[in-house]
Amino acid sequence: MASLPAGATACGPLRCLHFETPEDAFRFVLSFQPLILAIGESHAKKDKAAVASAAKRFTDTLLPFLKDKASDLVVELMAPNPSCKKTTQQVKKSHEVVTQQQAPTAQNEYVLMGERARTLGVVPDLLRPSCEDLSAIQRAGDDPIAVTLSTIARLTIAHVEKLLRSASRKPEDADKMIVTYGGALHNDPSPSEDRALWSFGPDLSRISNGHYVALDLFVPEYMDDTESWRALPWFAHYDADRMGEKTTLFHLDDGSFVLIFPRSDL
Repeated sequence: MASLPAGATACGPLRCLHFETPEDAFRFVLSFQPLILAIGESHAKKDKAAVASAAKRFTDTLLPFLKDKASDLVVELMAPNPSCKKTTQQVKKSHEVVTQQQAPTAQNEYVLMGERARTLGVVPDLLRPSCEDLSAIQRAGDDPIAVTLSTIARLTIAHVEKLLRSASRKPEDADKMIVTYGGALHNDPSPSEDRALWSFGPDLSRISNGHYVALDLFVPEYMDDTESWRALPWFAHYDADRMGEKTTLFHLDDGSFVLIFPRSDL
């Protein structure tokens, strides 16, 4: 690496950098001046409820950096549709196999994130599925998750594109970021073929003329030595015992970033 950002030290392959704080790493990512900043996370785990989630850490320490820099925050929560309450409830029940593994505070933390954003002058919003969207998920039968993931990606693309092109967008917001926050499955700018339908990254990169940055936020205590984690290109280069005291930032070849918070127990 030709030069290092102030306060950072090199820590290995994939343009790995160590920072003293997550705030320093986030400030460096923002220096790339994205028009769309898509933040992904590994959702809070039920069995790790005592460990602060990525959503909480983002809300408490990183979100304030978006004041005067971002106009909107789109969070990955599908708002209930009052026109089809029964279908909404059926979809919610069909997802219990996933949500039961998550910390009970997970969705509320997204709500709190939106409330905090509003105090900073950033307009929060949810995804708003139609009754047909919800019916399609319901019709998926025993496998509603894949349909839900592709629906989230499609709704996010439509919502962000509408925000970018809205005639009501204030002139002073023209150069401000639109930020999305949700699962790390969705923001990949170069997803694998089997996950392409779940990712809005390529589309948002296109509509922003390449001014797109994907940033994944990971809590090391949530990470496991499992196949899904090992498949991530940076995972083999992160050693929690050696690197856990610092904030670690990987800058991947597709232009995306991975920020790993310091371990809480060190």
